[in-house]
Amino acid sequence: MILKAFENGADGVMVVGCLEGDCHYLTGNLRARARVGRVAKLLDEIGIGGERVQMFNLSAGEGTKFARFATEMVERIRALGPTPVNVRRGGGQKEIER
Repeated sequence: MILKAFENGADGVMVVGCLEGDCHYLTGNLRARARVGRVAKLLDEIGIGGERVQMFNLSAGEGTKFARFATEMVERIRALGPTPVNVRRGGGQKEIER
């Protein structure tokens, strides 16, 4: 799903999971973190940049923390600019509405 987002023009992907040690799916959040790490490595290898994907862990009641993580991710992606995939397609970074 993460790679598909980049194929479809995303300039970055933020994955949010349960707090470690407190997942309804037991180790689902740990497996997700490992997958995000593998995707980041792959993105580095193909020249897109692993810093364009990151996983954050928080509980459902941490709305303020979620907003801070989202703002951090948006700022990072804006600083990086469009992915090489979008540049080759002639697309550009779309402005994110607040």
